[in-house]
Amino acid sequence: MTQRVDLATVMDRMAIDEVVTGYAVAVDDGDWAAYRALFTSEGRADYSSAGGIEGPAAEVADWLAQTMKLFPVRQHLIVNRLIRLEDRGGWPGDRAEVRADFLNPMRLAGPEFDGTVTAPNFVAAGRYTFGLARTTGGGWLLTDVTVREKWRHMSVQAG
Repeated sequence: MTQRVDLATVMDRMAIDEVVTGYAVAVDDGDWAAYRALFTSEGRADYSSAGGIEGPAAEVADWLAQTMKLFPVRQHLIVNRLIRLEDRGGWPGDRAEVRADFLNPMRLAGPEFDGTVTAPNFVAAGRYTFGLARTTGGGWLLTDVTVREKWRHMSVQAG
């Protein structure tokens, strides 16, 4: 590989990492317009392993907007990011896949939730698979997101 190809690969990896981080921030902040903007026009998301829906990203964003009202406090920790770039004979391609583990502590809304106690009482964890494509403008967007929830835990409230 030439230095130019090496530099392009590093820049692609950084741009892809920014999309994955943007995904977590959009969900945690409830910024559904930003969530939608991360996907290609044909982009899809699959939350079925976590009891959710699968479908076009815009429909999933609407579902998330309603569902996440149950969790007024949430934070995605996306770690162990394994980025695989398409290889076209030594040149970077226009597709990528990211597998990454997640830990997602959340606070369930309920009669006892007044906003002052924000400690999580619900935690989910598993693995994401993100499919990405380079757009005509050179940026990366999500083509698909699949959630594979491995475990969850809900704390019982004392009282």
